[in-house]
Amino acid sequence: MTQHDNDPAWPDHKPTALLVLADGTVLEGFGLGAEGHAVGEVCFNTAMTGYEEILTDPSYAGQLITFTFPHIGNVGTNEEDIETVNMAATPGARGVILRTAITDPSNYRATKHLDQWLKARGIIGLSGIDTRALTALIRNKGMPNAVIAHARNGEFDLHGLKEEAREWPGLEGMDLVPMVTSGQRFTWDETPWLWDKGFGRQEKPEFNVVAIDYGIKRNILRLLAGVGCKVTVVPATTSSEDILAMKPDGVFLSNGPGDPAATGKYAVPVIQDVIKSGTPTFGICLGHQMLGLAVGAKTKKMHQGHHGANHPVKDETTGKVEITSMNHGFAVDEKTLPKGATQTHISLFDGSNCGIQLDGKPVFSVQYHPEASPGPRDSHYLFQRFADLMRQKKSA
Repeated sequence: MTQHDNDPAWPDHKPTALLVLADGTVLEGFGLGAEGHAVGEVCFNTAMTGYEEILTDPSYAGQLITFTFPHIGNVGTNEEDIETVNMAATPGARGVILRTAITDPSNYRATKHLDQWLKARGIIGLSGIDTRALTALIRNKGMPNAVIAHARNGEFDLHGLKEEAREWPGLEGMDLVPMVTSGQRFTWDETPWLWDKGFGRQEKPEFNVVAIDYGIKRNILRLLAGVGCKVTVVPATTSSEDILAMKPDGVFLSNGPGDPAATGKYAVPVIQDVIKSGTPTFGICLGHQMLGLAVGAKTKKMHQGHHGANHPVKDETTGKVEITSMNHGFAVDEKTLPKGATQTHISLFDGSNCGIQLDGKPVFSVQYHPEASPGPRDSHYLFQRFADLMRQKKSA
């Protein structure tokens, strides 16, 4: 028996989404989430869990995420795992690329299907492509610029999409912090989530901390509050005079997206003033990179970056190895660290710099995300280390 083209037994699987790389390569799939198109840099993330936190991490602004784990979406989404501080804002990943279609959620905390959640947040999704092949391409050639497009009718301006992907300048030299930083100062007192209790409140803070928001994550703020901090979050362009006038016990330099050298043009002088004041200072991710720039080191674009929840990092001050969560496409060039800046952490994947501290000063930073809990909570001690520095400074 012969099946004909118009036989309903052979449904028409017309592609409804495309990933168009800057070199003209076109990958066809099936759309999910929001319709439309978005341009960005494609990276791969090896995490098996935490996709909601990943997709709402402001550090992913300007990027399209392909997950190497095939079953993304099967625990649904909820309102508690969003990392964006402003719940109404949508900074974070511009698009998501999946191997398989999203199954119905199967988790007691789920309140919404991932597809509905993506639509509501305006994130464009694509499924049905070989994410292993795409990951191999990134591993071999680096992170490509691309356009992700979703149209239910399957009709695309392919020439226009190729042109947009080819002409997008890429993240190098791009300051994306203005897209994600808060517009005004605010305070934070919510503490970490506890089983059967939810989130708490810091009612008796020991420390007054100013957090400079380059794209800060909610759980960073919770963990700061959890070690006794009353946190005042300020926009990325806040002057050092305004920060120091608040008489902080400590200053926190947050994570964020884009090229640290571009953001550093206005952030580095502020950080330098904070260091000179003797105020205990702690940086994460972009904050770490800009602290490196502030002391005279250089940053560099990485070939494929580090994106995942299973990255081993060695703390050279203790000899311990932590399993960490990472998300960065730039890194501090350890060869350019000046005298007085000691490397404290290294990646056991490639030996790249993952932490520094300033000799004789209460200033340190890490490249990875110690607030994340990809299973292990190996890195939460860093928040206590920051609290200890502030306590020592206050008692001196």
